[in-house]
Amino acid sequence: MAALHDSSNSSIVVLVLMIISLAMASNFYQDVDITWGDGRAKVLNGGNLVTLSLDRGSGSGFQSKNEYLYGKFDMQIKLVSGNSAGTVTAYYLKSRGSTWDELDFEFLGNLSGDPYTIHTNVYTNGKGDREQQFYLWFDPTSDFHTYSILWNPRHAVFYVDGRPIREFKNLESMGVPYPKTQVMRLYSSLWNADDWATRGGLVKTDWTQAPFTASVKNFNADACAWSNGASTCGSNFSSSKPSWFSQELDLSGQQQLKYVQKNYMVYNYCTDTKRFPQGLPRECTVSSGGSRIRTHWGHN
Repeated sequence: MAALHDSSNSSIVVLVLMIISLAMASNFYQDVDITWGDGRAKVLNGGNLVTLSLDRGSGSGFQSKNEYLYGKFDMQIKLVSGNSAGTVTAYYLKSRGSTWDELDFEFLGNLSGDPYTIHTNVYTNGKGDREQQFYLWFDPTSDFHTYSILWNPRHAVFYVDGRPIREFKNLESMGVPYPKTQVMRLYSSLWNADDWATRGGLVKTDWTQAPFTASVKNFNADACAWSNGASTCGSNFSSSKPSWFSQELDLSGQQQLKYVQKNYMVYNYCTDTKRFPQGLPRECTVSSGGSRIRTHWGHN
């Protein structure tokens, strides 16, 4: 009887957790606006799923209704399958204006059987050129995987399925600009970039495979939304600071980061001395920008 009772309690707990999970699930009707694509982006399943489509006429995309200043952002994405060469599925945070800040995930399609490349970049005051690229250790087209950005005053961290792959630290004290004053909106899109995305533009999009489709679900922003000049987090965090606001990489996170950068990084701007003959960017010389380079950017 005791075992039966424990099993019954376990079932109740699982059911409660499922209900809570469903209640917390994002609804794209409430959270985002379809911004372009002339019907190629669709909100489906009662607001729980967005499909982005690309054909020869156009790609498509959406943006968050809210703007944010710091937060933890999660998105589950299933990328374009098959021969996806030339396509780019993007997921990023970006501010407005000509001196914008930006934290970038771009997923570069490739010929069938070749790995996808995750292209990351960080812009501050309108200047980027901070690319790091990685191969994935799984097939990102067969199922949804979670891609996350943590952005707080200490650093910005890019995650894949909870595993950190890149960290950009706040090194303002050493003269490196850091995104901390401009509110950013979240964007996602699917578009054609066969002029550069696959082997530097050598492989072109095969339009006989169109339409190309990527799917997105479970967008979650545990973040400080910005509206009418005020933050939903209040004027300060002295009373109730969210955990992500001061979150840093613990020892396990640092070890995971090093492992990914050693085994899956295929380009790191901080090791590209040919690209920066005048000297590597300052953040590369004052902070560990990653591990060894395996192949050159643009030649996946």
